[in-house]
Amino acid sequence: MTTGGVPESGVPDSGLPVGGLPDSADTPTTPLTNGAPSSASDRGAMGRASAVLAAGTIVSRILGFVRGAVLTAAIGQVASASGNAFGIANQLPNNIYALVAGGILSAVLVPQIVKAGLHKDGGQQFINRIVTLGIVAFAIVTIVATVAAPALVRLYAQQAVPGGKGFSAEAITLATALAYWCLPQIFFYALYSLLSEVLNARKIFGPFTWAPVLNNVVAIAGLVVFMVTFGGATANSSVEVWGINRITLLGGTTTLGVAAQALVLFLFWKRAGLRFRPNFRWKGVGLAATGKAAGWLFGLVLVTQLAGIVQSRVASLASGAGVLALQNSWLIFMLPHSVIAVSIATAYFTRMSGHATTGDLTAVRSDLSASLRGIGLLIVFAMVALAVVAFPFARIYESEFTNVTAMAQVVLAYLPGLVLFSMLFVIQRVFYALGDTRTPFFMQVFQSVIFVGGALLCSRLPADRIGIGIAVVTAVAGSAQAIVAIVLVRRRLGGMDGALVLVRHLQYLALSLVAGAVGLVVTWLLGGFSADGFAQSGTLQAIIAIAVAGAVMCLVYLGLLRALRNPELASVTGTITSRLRRAS
Repeated sequence: MTTGGVPESGVPDSGLPVGGLPDSADTPTTPLTNGAPSSASDRGAMGRASAVLAAGTIVSRILGFVRGAVLTAAIGQVASASGNAFGIANQLPNNIYALVAGGILSAVLVPQIVKAGLHKDGGQQFINRIVTLGIVAFAIVTIVATVAAPALVRLYAQQAVPGGKGFSAEAITLATALAYWCLPQIFFYALYSLLSEVLNARKIFGPFTWAPVLNNVVAIAGLVVFMVTFGGATANSSVEVWGINRITLLGGTTTLGVAAQALVLFLFWKRAGLRFRPNFRWKGVGLAATGKAAGWLFGLVLVTQLAGIVQSRVASLASGAGVLALQNSWLIFMLPHSVIAVSIATAYFTRMSGHATTGDLTAVRSDLSASLRGIGLLIVFAMVALAVVAFPFARIYESEFTNVTAMAQVVLAYLPGLVLFSMLFVIQRVFYALGDTRTPFFMQVFQSVIFVGGALLCSRLPADRIGIGIAVVTAVAGSAQAIVAIVLVRRRLGGMDGALVLVRHLQYLALSLVAGAVGLVVTWLLGGFSADGFAQSGTLQAIIAIAVAGAVMCLVYLGLLRALRNPELASVTGTITSRLRRAS
C-alpha cells in the first residue's frame, strides 16, 4: 500500500495506497541468512549493515519530504490540475514496474542470483546473463508502455463529461505528455532493483539504500531550476500555461533522477568482484522454474494493481485533495511505518525464517509477539503524535489555510489504520517465512474487494470530499485485512500471545493519548490550527511547531513508560543502542 507517483525514498513502489497496493517492502524478499548470525563477528557485521541501511532510509525519507514540498511549491497540490496530471503521469512507471517486473525479480531472479554465488566463478557469468536478460526485457516493456502512454493515462484518469467531475481534456493531454517523459523510469527502476539484488547477494548493502538519495537530489535540483525558470505554483497550477519547455524540464529531470539512481550502482561492481559483460546465452537462468510461489505472488500484485486503477480513477474525480495530495499525505502516513515497523520487522524476519526452516513454530510465535509489542510501543504513539501535528505538517506542503485543512483532513483519515497496517506487515512476514504466499494472496483479495466497493461509493461524494473518503476507505480496508491476518496466523501458529499483545497496545494507546493531549495544547498555543497562527505563518514556523510539540509529546510518553517500567521500552532502547555501538 503506497502512493503512486514519486516514492519518497526513491525506491520503486507498487502503486497507489488505497487499492491495497503493497509497499515495496510488502513483497517477500530473500533473507540475508537462514537464521541467526553464527558468530559475534557476523552479528557485528549485520549490525553495521543495519545501521547503514537505516541511515540511508532516514536520509531518503527526509529528502523525499523535501522533494514533495518543493514539487508542491512548483506546481501546486490541492485543487491543482497540473499537479494531479503530474501525479498520474509519474505513478504509471511505478505501477507498470510492479506488475511486470517486480514479481519476476523477487520470485525468480533473486533466488537464482543468490544460488549463483556458489558457482566456481562466484556467479560472474551467470549474473552477466541475468543482467543482460533483464536489460533486454525491461527495455522492451518500457518501449511498449511508453508507446501506450495515451491509453494508460485514460485507464488511470477519468475524463470529465461537461459539467461533471474528473480531468479536463487539457489535463488528460498534459498528463499524457508528461507520461511520455516519465514512463522510461520503468527501465531504470527495474535495473536498479536487479543491480541492488546482485550487490546485496555479495553483502554490499550500502549502495542499495543510498542510491535513492542521489535520485532525490537530482529531482530537487530539477524542481528548483523549474521554479527559477517558470515560477511557483500560482504560475503553474493551470494546465493551460504548460508547453513543451515546462513538460520537458519537469518530466526530464524526474526521470534523470531515477536513471542516476540505477546507473550509479554499476560503479560498485568492481568492489563486488564483478565485471559486467553482456551475455546473451539465457538458457538455464531459471525462468521456467517460477513455481506456485511466484504464481501467487504475481496474482497478489495483479489484484493490487487492479484495485489501484479503481483508486486512481476515483481520485481523479476529486476537486480538492486529489491525486497528488493523496500521494503526499500517504508519505506522511508511511513515515513512522517505514522507519519503525520495517526496521524492527526486518530484523525479526531473518530470525523467523531460521526458526521456520527448522519447524520451530513456538519460536516463530515468540518472535511475532515480541515484534508486534516492540513495534506497537512506537507506532501507537506515532499515530497519535502525527494526528496532533497534522495541520502544521500540511503547512509544509501548502500555504493557503483552506488547502492546509484539506490535506490535513486526508492525513487524519489515513491515521486510524496505521497500527493495524504495521501489524499486517509483520504478519505477512510470518507467512513468507513459512514459505506461504498463497494465504497473503487471498488476504489481499479480501482487502481489495472491500476497498474497490468503498472507492466506488466515494465517487458519489461531493468532489471536494472524495480524497477524504478514499483515505477513510483505505484505513477501513487495511484494518479489515489485518484482522483477518491475525485470525489466520493464530490458527497457523497455534496462538500469538494475543491477550498480551492487546493489553500492551491498549496501554500504549492510553499513554499516547495523555501525551497527545499535552501536544494538542502546545500545538494550539503555537497557532497550528488557525490561519493567522505562528505555525501556519510559514514553512520554517511549521517545522518548529512540529519539532516542539513532538519533543514535548515524546518526553511525556517516555516518562510515563519509564514510570510504569514498561518491559518493551528497555528491549527497544537496548536494540537501538546495540546497533549504534556496532555501527561505531
